[in-house]
Amino acid sequence: MTTSPTDVAASTLVSVRGLRFSHGPRVIYDGVDLDIPRGRITAIMGPSGTGKTTLLRLIGGQWKPSAGTVTFDGINVHSQSRSQLFEMRMRMGMLFQNGALLTDLTVFDNVAFPLREHTKLPESMIRDLVLMKLNAVGLRGARDLYPEELSGGMSRRVALARAISLDPQLVMYDEPFTGQDPISMGVLMRLVRTLNDALGLTSIIVSHDVVEVLSICDQAYVISGGKVLGHGAAHEVRASQSEWVQQFLKGEPDGPVPFHYKAVPYAQDLLGAAK
Repeated sequence: MTTSPTDVAASTLVSVRGLRFSHGPRVIYDGVDLDIPRGRITAIMGPSGTGKTTLLRLIGGQWKPSAGTVTFDGINVHSQSRSQLFEMRMRMGMLFQNGALLTDLTVFDNVAFPLREHTKLPESMIRDLVLMKLNAVGLRGARDLYPEELSGGMSRRVALARAISLDPQLVMYDEPFTGQDPISMGVLMRLVRTLNDALGLTSIIVSHDVVEVLSICDQAYVISGGKVLGHGAAHEVRASQSEWVQQFLKGEPDGPVPFHYKAVPYAQDLLGAAK
């Protein structure tokens, strides 16, 4: 049974085609294509500095590509007016790398913030929704605490409750597991998978935590040097024939990505210094 282009488009929430983006002379993306299927968890992996967070900013319309297109639910993100872009972003949730909780607000008010800013719901309904989201992440009892009173894992969970407060179609996670202890990491991993399935979300996880991400994602892209070097289900990525992908997955210090930064031969350098 073949799948038509129309079926593929209908099952894809975010589509990136021919993406090119640079910071000055440094090329971040050089003609990248990728698809984020609806209702699935997609991991974007690669070493630090390869532009993983940049991809989220391009999907959210914060930055514009120099070439190529990014479409969200069939709409070209970068052709939207400012007001249209803000409306589109209400359908996207974001879990920032450091949580980015508002320090002067309680846990309850942090989660309520998007609801108060973007809706005209009465406070009684906002209260019910906030308690539902906090209960989903196991922190309903912490609603009166301030961010400084939370552990790192708890902060990420509050940030996740805030990210889903408007019931978005897409949730983007920027390095959600960085700096977490094993227990907090396990809780976050289970939450991401459970919430994605229970709420029918589409999730993008940007990370370089190989084992953790591959254990919960439905598909993964491995990106470096502005290109997609590997793509597929977790088992397909693990079985990749790419030496670069295998070096990244196994954390090997030397390979296609050399341990030593490009330099003249060591002996020549030493002799030159002696002279």
